[in-house]
Amino acid sequence: MINSTKPMRAVTTISRFLCVALLLLTCGVLSAQNQDHRVKNIVLVHGAWADGSGWKGVYNILVTDGFNVSIVQEPETSFQDDVTAVKRILALQDGPSILVAHSYGGSVITEAGTDPSVVGLVYVAAHMPDAGEDEGDDGKRFPSDLAKSGALKKTADGFTYLDPAQFHEYFAADLSAEQAAFMARSQVFNFADNFSATITTAAWRTKPSWMIVSGSDRTINPNLERWYAKRAGSHTVEVAGASHCVYVSHPKQVADVIESAARAVSK
Repeated sequence: MINSTKPMRAVTTISRFLCVALLLLTCGVLSAQNQDHRVKNIVLVHGAWADGSGWKGVYNILVTDGFNVSIVQEPETSFQDDVTAVKRILALQDGPSILVAHSYGGSVITEAGTDPSVVGLVYVAAHMPDAGEDEGDDGKRFPSDLAKSGALKKTADGFTYLDPAQFHEYFAADLSAEQAAFMARSQVFNFADNFSATITTAAWRTKPSWMIVSGSDRTINPNLERWYAKRAGSHTVEVAGASHCVYVSHPKQVADVIESAARAVSK
């Protein structure tokens, strides 16, 4: 008799091998497709009296995790100049972007974020006005310690800055005195009229948003940040004890929220 068991076993083995190979190939294709659809571009926007270097800690984490990160150095010479600076960087991205901003930068991305390439907005201790509003008036809802302090100064030609002697106390209390002193001396002066620039179209009305509330913020009242987030229906994370410089002092928590936003809009 001819033993047919061995050929049958061989066929079975080959079939199993082909099934496994096909499964691995399918998984690889699906993985590649998921990677292709993942939002990888992050654009970071600084606020008043700061510059892009403050994002270094957040930048390092995001780049290590595989994101393509760009930092806008807006001039703060006019609100429109700052919006244009953001859109200039957005135009250089290959694919959709998460737009992230700190402080006054929140007003800027609220306007600039209507760009079709923006798929999500992350506000970091930031202003979030609606159409027809400006951050100056919004700030009156919940006045900040800074607004009551006299630490805000103005130059003869209409640019605002924070008194370097009070910068640590009101802007960066959870940073070292040395780091705060450097930031105070390198601050970018912001044209006073920028704070009263009226939003024409609020991007957060049509795009998903996240808000990081700084629990001990003295530059923007934390209650205003909470109010903004509630009104917009933002995903909200609060960092207890954080100063206005939460993006500098707590880069891991901030990067985590940004990455969560990128994952959420990639689904």
